[in-house]
Amino acid sequence: MNDTLRLGPATGVGSLPGDDAREAAKTSAGTFEDFPFLPELPARGPGADMIGRTAGMLVELYARVEPSGWRLGDRPGRDTRRARAWLGEDLDALEEFTQGHEGPLKVQAVGPWTLAAALELRSGEAVLSDAGACRDLVASLAEGLRLHLAEVARRVPGARIVLQLDEPSLTAVLRGQVRTASGYRTHRAVDRQIAEDGLRDVLAAHAGGPVVVHSCAPDVPFALLRRAGAAGVSFDLSLLTERDDERIGEAVEGGTRLLAGVVPATDGPLSDPAGSVMGVRTLWRRLGLSPGLLAEAVTVTPACGLAGASPEYARRALAHCVRAARSLADDPE
Repeated sequence: MNDTLRLGPATGVGSLPGDDAREAAKTSAGTFEDFPFLPELPARGPGADMIGRTAGMLVELYARVEPSGWRLGDRPGRDTRRARAWLGEDLDALEEFTQGHEGPLKVQAVGPWTLAAALELRSGEAVLSDAGACRDLVASLAEGLRLHLAEVARRVPGARIVLQLDEPSLTAVLRGQVRTASGYRTHRAVDRQIAEDGLRDVLAAHAGGPVVVHSCAPDVPFALLRRAGAAGVSFDLSLLTERDDERIGEAVEGGTRLLAGVVPATDGPLSDPAGSVMGVRTLWRRLGLSPGLLAEAVTVTPACGLAGASPEYARRALAHCVRAARSLADDPE
């Protein structure tokens, strides 16, 4: 097995409930001392949602809120300014609660293909419908992420920044399952090589730094993500099937870090920590991998973002991830 990307034993996915940036940053940094993340608070409204937040990072492309969603426009308006203001507020809070932090620190943004499926052109159709617009979006996102990552590095100079690209729509993009504005047709599938190249260009924005790609959708394209340069893949463990075993085994053998979503993202009872990672142990046995590699290869996370959970459950779920990761390390069998 090659050297695996070394991250903390547990972390969050990205979104949390509520609208208090300082409380969210305090929870993240206090719960995950080894691997905090920059929280996202979509309850604040448009511009704090994952699409609007990333649209606010774009360079020389601007988006505004329409009844149908986020649409590209000619100039930055109040929606862009609001998205950037909230991101600044979140970075202020993160900086406050990660003073002196050394080690991995995760920040999230939407990846190019999920963004292309969600953002509209002036015509109302998705950016996905126009190959040239997709190329422009990839270039704009890459440059915006370079600036964003430099800003995070300036604020938390001791951190080793990990970029997470959220790509929940990637599989639908590859399969031609993204619906047109009318809802009666679907956009043509994006060629896998074009999708891989676009991802590679955006991943390159974090020059020399690790990038994780997250999807809480079924059939995550592990091999494509690895070829594009992803050092880790974040996924909902409950959506895996034995069809995924070979691809996951190859990923682990190749040094890819697995961020396994094992804790439910919405309110409900939590099992004991050992029970939460039983599926990871079962997967490991099916793959025939050494149990001793588990703690080196796996980071425990919630199954997806926690924006839909209650604040009290979100705090318990994050703390549960830490305990579950400890159980995995202490008893990998």
